[in-house]
Amino acid sequence: MSGQLKEVRLRIKSIQGTQQITKALKMVSAAKLRRAQDAILQMRPYAQKLQEVLANIVSNTDGDLGLNLATQRPVERVLYIVITSDRGTCGSYNSNVIKLARQSMQQKYPAALAAGKVTVWGIGKKGFEYFERNRFKVSASYKDIFLHLSFEQVQQAAQAAMKAFLDKEFDAVEIVYSEFRNAATQVFKVEPFLPIAKVESKAGAKKADFIFDPSKEALVAELMPKILNTQLFKAVLDANASEHGARMTAMDKATENANELLRNLKISYNRARQAAITTELTEIVSGAAALQG
Repeated sequence: MSGQLKEVRLRIKSIQGTQQITKALKMVSAAKLRRAQDAILQMRPYAQKLQEVLANIVSNTDGDLGLNLATQRPVERVLYIVITSDRGTCGSYNSNVIKLARQSMQQKYPAALAAGKVTVWGIGKKGFEYFERNRFKVSASYKDIFLHLSFEQVQQAAQAAMKAFLDKEFDAVEIVYSEFRNAATQVFKVEPFLPIAKVESKAGAKKADFIFDPSKEALVAELMPKILNTQLFKAVLDANASEHGARMTAMDKATENANELLRNLKISYNRARQAAITTELTEIVSGAAALQG
């Protein structure tokens, strides 16, 4: 009986230690989430409006105009920029991003996937490690972006993707990430990055009429890379906020589960201790009765 009580005490101590860790992780994630949430909420309207402007320019531009980043061509080689976290302890966040990326590859580019012509740039170590382990063509150049997250670092990745597209190393570029809604809700998305998609005009809709100053060519050449840089940066900020929200939610749930386990173990411990005391009392009474007899 004493051995059983000792085992329960050790389990209670172990769970209490784990609970302290989950509480600390939850508090750290909550603090980081506030900053990450502020960053994406301030960035999102600006990035969305820029994307609308870019799509409208591409859709309403007659002729080539040097829109090389919007050139549609047969897709043989594909690049996926998969944005995950550097660490775990965030529930199913990373596995959901990776699962969506795999599904998208299989559904949209089965021929390229079968031919081994799908390349993955992992932003965040978890995605990079998964695709490297599963023998995809991967690049380690951008996996550590979250260590010192900045627009300049993300811009390097965006510019490298644009250059690779222009050099025809890839015929399509997709971004896979999690869009932040709130601490408990993330929406996992695959977003086309290159070529720039056109907005399909609705029946009867008026064609957008832009006045360009300086020339249309100069503005397009200047704006397109900047807008694409912003698009990727928004996706990274969304993923960053989503990660902290997912971790905070997961650690909160883990702390609740630890409380439930502790409650059940303490009940078991008290019952075992009560049984041990009852047994000892019975032995004492029996011994006293035997001596009297």
